[in-house]
Amino acid sequence: MKEYVLDSYALLAYLEAEPGGERVQKLLEEATEGRCNLYMCSVNLGEVIYITERERGLSKTQETLARIDELPIKIVDTDRVLTLSAAHLKAQCPIAYADCFGAALASIKNAPLVTDDPEFRKVTPVSALQIEWLSSQE
Repeated sequence: MKEYVLDSYALLAYLEAEPGGERVQKLLEEATEGRCNLYMCSVNLGEVIYITERERGLSKTQETLARIDELPIKIVDTDRVLTLSAAHLKAQCPIAYADCFGAALASIKNAPLVTDDPEFRKVTPVSALQIEWLSSQE
């Protein structure tokens, strides 16, 4: 079964009906139908939550979290392997540490990272990371 890892950019695109959100919606529908598995690192979930709280307040954040909890996304907590993989990537690439967790999870799962975050353009030359760019889906 096909697997995908969503980063915070992808989930926010879906939640805020931004460009690329349509592709995430299709993946969510496929996951609901049992045709794929979707994953997200808990660190990236935290990014979605702090961005939502900062931009829309605590009440909207609670609504958003309840909505996310209903989605067919498996939230993966960090463990030693994931943390060390993220740290290794951070040592090699000039991207945000939180982004390294999504990339590391995608590498561990051997699944594409679904994103449109331009930071990840710095990763592909030094990594075998598979990326599904949302902008190429429009």
